[in-house]
Amino acid sequence: MQETIERYRSQVKDVQTDTSSVEDFQHLKHETVMMAKKVELLEVAKRKLLGEGLSNIEELVRIEQQLERGVHLVRARKMQVYNEQIEQLQAKEKLLADENAILTEKCQIQKDQETEEMIGADFHVLENRENSDVETELFIGPPETRMKQRWPM
Repeated sequence: MQETIERYRSQVKDVQTDTSSVEDFQHLKHETVMMAKKVELLEVAKRKLLGEGLSNIEELVRIEQQLERGVHLVRARKMQVYNEQIEQLQAKEKLLADENAILTEKCQIQKDQETEEMIGADFHVLENRENSDVETELFIGPPETRMKQRWPM
């Protein structure tokens, strides 16, 4: 009994598979026909745009107008892209100018600190000179007639 049921089920599956295969095949065949028609229409349009097979003025004028519209759209898109790039570059310029200002300020602060350190070091050297016991006066002539002269240092 079980064997009979299994054979029935396998037969039903085969019939269902065959039916879906036929439907898929018909669908693919229909799609292939539709795609072939589209390809043919596109080839005809391409030939017309290239100027082949045109017989009257109306067709030529229509294609010329179509091409002019296309050129207009391309130029408009080009200008839009240029404007976007200009805006991006202006934003980048502003960021770089801000960064430059920050770096200039840091550099100035560092120079000021170095200058203060040098002034402090010079003051320390001068302070040490004043406290030294070395005589910096210059005496000219014999000891009896010496004149005291100071030379600035």
